[in-house]
Amino acid sequence: MFIFLDKAILGMAILRIISGSIEIFVALLIIKMNDIEKALVVNSSLALIGPPVLLLTTVIGLTGMADKVSLSKILWVLCGVGCILYGVKGN
Repeated sequence: MFIFLDKAILGMAILRIISGSIEIFVALLIIKMNDIEKALVVNSSLALIGPPVLLLTTVIGLTGMADKVSLSKILWVLCGVGCILYGVKGN
């Protein structure tokens, strides 16, 4: 039996798999380095990966739902993502 997946679902899942693989790789790298200063630098570099993945998966999901959701609700979701990114900003 074949299961056909929506392109948006597949795109979101692939992005999350890549993001999770990077997280696992960094965890193994931290263990291998065994140095707290280097581990903190590598760990903080993950902050560069998280927000773009969040934005891309949200955009892919919203484009997949564009015909089912009103424009005002899409704008509310984008505002919410913007608030999340503003809230975790490092200042």
